[in-house]
Amino acid sequence: MTTRRALFTAAAAVPLAAPPVLGQSVWPQRPVRIVVPFAAGGSVDVMARVVAMRLQERTGQAFTVDNRAGANGTIGGIAVSTATPDGYTLLISASVQTIARLVMRNPGYDPLTDLKPIARTGEGPCLIASNPNRPQRTMAEVKDAARANPRDWSFGVSALGSAGHLSTIQFTRAIGADVTLVPYRGTTPALADLMGGSIGVQIDPMLAMLPPVRAGNLRGLALTAPRRNAAAPELATTAESGFPEVDAQSWWVVWAPPRTPDTITARIAEEVEAIMAEPAVKARLEGLAIVPLFQKGAELDDYIQRDFDRAQQLLRLAGVQPE
Repeated sequence: MTTRRALFTAAAAVPLAAPPVLGQSVWPQRPVRIVVPFAAGGSVDVMARVVAMRLQERTGQAFTVDNRAGANGTIGGIAVSTATPDGYTLLISASVQTIARLVMRNPGYDPLTDLKPIARTGEGPCLIASNPNRPQRTMAEVKDAARANPRDWSFGVSALGSAGHLSTIQFTRAIGADVTLVPYRGTTPALADLMGGSIGVQIDPMLAMLPPVRAGNLRGLALTAPRRNAAAPELATTAESGFPEVDAQSWWVVWAPPRTPDTITARIAEEVEAIMAEPAVKARLEGLAIVPLFQKGAELDDYIQRDFDRAQQLLRLAGVQPE
């Protein structure tokens, strides 16, 4: 089974038993489009499909996932930021969405002001994986090999400014090797090259990386977290591996166009909160190495700003300039 099919199967495995259809006095009264600004098969896509399926079952309206990949997530982001603010076009994306103006010279919009955050749905560590044909089996061995022959090592980056990119910066700074960072349009194409041997290492959300590791197509090296994850307790953490500074978590948020009425975003938040509390959804996401949670309002705004400030500082230390 391919990585993409495995992820789709995992997302679809959430039980379909739904409660009675809720009242629709405010929202939704017609089909809703959820834009995913990255390719199908990645962590954002899986989160979106889990949420979309449950929203559809709970409300009785159709929720379709529209993959609008490209330009580091900005194509999908701009599509939502300029959509009619009526709750019928939403965005589900990861932490990378807020970083566009730090890594792009002209992203076309500012995600911090041109999107309205509704709810944070989860967070999770990244998984550091290598091509299994390479002899190195630990973080320390990769460090020694990359230092000795940096030209033999390239690290795939699924999206500039993503948690995987920030973790890659942390790791390459820690090992002190001038390795090549190769940008991609999403996790899935980077994974294809990693499994094919074109690149040596990739760091991306555990949700997308674990299936090919379990299938033997990749070698799992460590998780970017201070503690082991119940979804893969056999995998050591970066802290255990001697790299405690490599610690970047990905997170997922539902956004709406700016100026979407508070009555509508409050209704959406209410539904998302209920979904994240469902035992079946929690079990499914935890099985995919995501910690399900719910956060909204001023608390969410503060969280996004703090994460942005942290990413900005790290990108500056690494000398990353908008391109």
